[in-house]
Amino acid sequence: MAKHEPQPRRIEIPQEVAEAADVPDDLQSLVLEPYAVPNTNQRRRAGRVYVVAAAITTVGIVLGLPAGMWLLVGLFLAIAGFHWYAGWDLKVMDGAALEIANRHAEFPAGHASAALNFQGWRARPIWNVLMFSADDPPTQRGLVRVDGMTGEVVGSYVEDIDEV
Repeated sequence: MAKHEPQPRRIEIPQEVAEAADVPDDLQSLVLEPYAVPNTNQRRRAGRVYVVAAAITTVGIVLGLPAGMWLLVGLFLAIAGFHWYAGWDLKVMDGAALEIANRHAEFPAGHASAALNFQGWRARPIWNVLMFSADDPPTQRGLVRVDGMTGEVVGSYVEDIDEV
């Protein structure tokens, strides 16, 4: 691919490889649009579902369900609170995390990939960016951890790649 052509923003499987491997349509990148990591603030929707479940259970108790169902209402509200509290608004997406990691790296970056992980009981989003040096073959690799909320680098590790 020429350097002036835009790079694809998704994983692409050649059609003949997908057909030979019998890849289902819902997994073929040629069929679907580019994949985007969903924002973690969608957890708050689940929290609203639990609030509705608590309200429905409360109505049921008023209409004659056993009083012990109040424990279920409390459980629903506790789960709703957790979902609301852990529903971070992911501000740094994968492309931005890759750029931040590239600026932070101690070497010129070649291939890199980003994976979203979660840290702590509130599940704070953290991007783990695995990077390889741009030389061929790569002589260094590194891991840069980027906070999904602030874009700050929260940790990094670099090592030399031993030749085999």
